[in-house]
Amino acid sequence: MKKLNLIVVIGLHLIFTVLASAQEVDSKELTIDRLFNSREFSQDYLGPVTWFEHGESYVKLEPSQENSMVREVVAYKTVSQERTVLASVGDLTPEGSDKPLAIASFQFTADQNRMMIFTNTKRVWRANTKGDYWVLDLKSKSLKQLGKSLPASSLMFAKFSPDNKSVAYVSEFNVYKEDFETGKITALTKDGTRDMINGTFDWVYEEELFCKDGFRWSPDGKKIALWQLDASEIRNFFMINNTDSVYSRIIPVQYPKVGEDPSGAKVGAVDMATQKITWMRIPGDPKQNYLPRMQWVGDQLLVQQMNRKQNELKVYICDPSSGDCELSYTEKDDAWVDIMNLDLTANWSMSDMKIVGNSFLRVTEKDGWRHVYKVKMDGSEEKNLTDFEGDVARFYNLDEKGKNLYINASPENPTQRYLYQTAANGKGKLKRITHEQYNGVNTYNISPNSKYAIHSYSNANTPGTTYLISLPSHEIITTLVDNQRFKKSVAALNLPKVEFFTVTTSEGVEIDGRLIKPVGFEPNKKYPVIYFTYGGPAGVEADDSWKYRGMYHFMLAQKGYVIIVMDGRGTPSLKGSDWRKAIFKQVGVLNTRDFALAVKETLKWDFTDPERTAYWGWSAGGKMALNLIFRYPDVIKTAISVAAVSSGLLYDNVYTERYMGLKSENLENYHLASALSQAKNLEGNLLIIHGTGDDNVHYQNAEMLMNELIKHNKQFRIMPYPNRSHGIYEGENTTRHLYTLMTNYFLEMNPVGAK
Repeated sequence: MKKLNLIVVIGLHLIFTVLASAQEVDSKELTIDRLFNSREFSQDYLGPVTWFEHGESYVKLEPSQENSMVREVVAYKTVSQERTVLASVGDLTPEGSDKPLAIASFQFTADQNRMMIFTNTKRVWRANTKGDYWVLDLKSKSLKQLGKSLPASSLMFAKFSPDNKSVAYVSEFNVYKEDFETGKITALTKDGTRDMINGTFDWVYEEELFCKDGFRWSPDGKKIALWQLDASEIRNFFMINNTDSVYSRIIPVQYPKVGEDPSGAKVGAVDMATQKITWMRIPGDPKQNYLPRMQWVGDQLLVQQMNRKQNELKVYICDPSSGDCELSYTEKDDAWVDIMNLDLTANWSMSDMKIVGNSFLRVTEKDGWRHVYKVKMDGSEEKNLTDFEGDVARFYNLDEKGKNLYINASPENPTQRYLYQTAANGKGKLKRITHEQYNGVNTYNISPNSKYAIHSYSNANTPGTTYLISLPSHEIITTLVDNQRFKKSVAALNLPKVEFFTVTTSEGVEIDGRLIKPVGFEPNKKYPVIYFTYGGPAGVEADDSWKYRGMYHFMLAQKGYVIIVMDGRGTPSLKGSDWRKAIFKQVGVLNTRDFALAVKETLKWDFTDPERTAYWGWSAGGKMALNLIFRYPDVIKTAISVAAVSSGLLYDNVYTERYMGLKSENLENYHLASALSQAKNLEGNLLIIHGTGDDNVHYQNAEMLMNELIKHNKQFRIMPYPNRSHGIYEGENTTRHLYTLMTNYFLEMNPVGAK
């Protein structure tokens, strides 16, 4: 009997040991459910931060100590870290309500005595720019709603006048002024409709020129400058919502396709005393020129105009009283002129040019690199302030005394980013401010007085951390986001390291890449490969930063795949203007060839299996997927294309004409670059994924591609996501479902296993 008991105990011990071992193994492995159906790997983010007292304090949202589900507004002294609650839960609770305002964002008046709160927001295209505005008096703690007589959640871009007596905002395509004390509302424009847009922008201006907020107070508060867009001739693209009712609902989107004229744009100035609008007489046809930027310079307006081809930028100085405009500056390029004045990549902001005395600072690529130039208002003189062999990834600002520029750059390694300082007179040398231990990608939010900065750092193997630092010493004052919970979860996993490499294609092009080898990698065996990139002008993927999709790629590596991410020509890498603009009129051809030839080089490695190759990509990366498998079937055997543009002729005019030229002058190249023209060449495995509610890359792209594949009897799979937008995230369980679908397709078509 004792022997039997002993056997039972030993057996149970072995069972528990095996179970414990299995659990230990499982805890080190990523799964779709762990990634997308739990908060185990959710990261912490700082959220909106506003510099206060010229940088000596900063303000952010924090969970209330009384109720962690509610956020309150907290100020910190930058150096001492003394904490003050500016707006408590009680302060944020309107009279007669038992719920505090849920703050989406906030801003302060110029005297910093009042705080404007944006809440109850609604989405307009990409961003939630409609909502309700409330004003909290930070001294009396009185809380007042703006625009109470206007429709709920209809106000946009509310801003106090310089004297803090009035507020202006947009509602239902008109600009209004409200007397803050009396609450009297005055309509400054009255002709606003869906076709006549005042103070904001249409779909394509927002999406491709990053224009949202369409009006500006003058420095003296006597005028408001505003944009007006005439969208009356923009044709509707109709999307269909089949899921919210038993009868379908048609959703019209004013969307100018390639070859269609854009909205006519003009800039006017409203006199606050008379409400009279004076329109600026800017030369040129309003429907063949864009007005992407406008700002006040003293009592004058500086307006930037871009021609239809987007290869010529003109800067006009305009008199808001008479409407007279004088040409100040012209910039031309054989390909296109970049309107982004601060950041190299699209950051969804309308950044003004920095004014220094009688000059403005313009970030331009006219010398082959992206540099900061100082240009006199009268156009008589311009000077390169950052004359070094390399690109300025971002221009931050001047220091408090105006003696030094702060920029983001990486002359030695285009996959990384660091803070540099250089003399504002253009005579100094670059001085690196970022310390050596922050090897990777570093970005900064510098205070108005340039004495402090919020520093965000990560690299390919190190999740992000956010610090508050002093400048120019770069010493840490405090850690704002340490991400310890996320880092601990990642550290418990069995993850391979991300490696970096460079390959030179048969055409002599050097391509940077990121490599993840499978867990348990054996160099003498061959593994299936999954490739990924974005491949377009809006972003890089092979840089040395912690990536949003990196965890998914780690999971695929755990399953036995080699993961390779590469950036070819046309991507906004720090390799000079020629690199970025090489794809002009060849989007879909040259960048695809670069990638395919780079793939061929990686397939010469001993551990990659040329017979098991797959690629996936989203948006421009989805277009890359189609072109790779259609044009290079010997290289890529399996492809997943998500939300892809199948033909440039189906996309919007601003983006496509910038990179491909005008349809009327370049139709042959449009056809050559189209994935539709190559669909007949499909030999491998293709999965098409698209949201039917995509207002950006319309589901039409997928349907036209399907028709072309059917025409040539090519077999494929398709997954439409009903009523989802370009990001395919709306609705319960959508993200988890999508990544499960892709993973299963890879496992089926590109089987794992070392050989």
